[in-house]
Amino acid sequence: MENKVREYRGKFGQSQGQLAELANVSRQTINSLETGKYNPSIFLAHKLAKVFHVSIEELFLFEDDE
Repeated sequence: MENKVREYRGKFGQSQGQLAELANVSRQTINSLETGKYNPSIFLAHKLAKVFHVSIEELFLFEDDE
């Protein structure tokens, strides 16, 4: 699964640490999401989408064959 977390974080001018605080996760979790090493739970995906005021589908790109 690909995501646009880094892109949106940049648009909002946030550091990984700032986004982590807003989502109540560690900075390492945000880093792992951005580098594709971690797929979020539905709850974390929802939190991040709310932070950026977008839908989960806009932030996370699901592939049909996954």
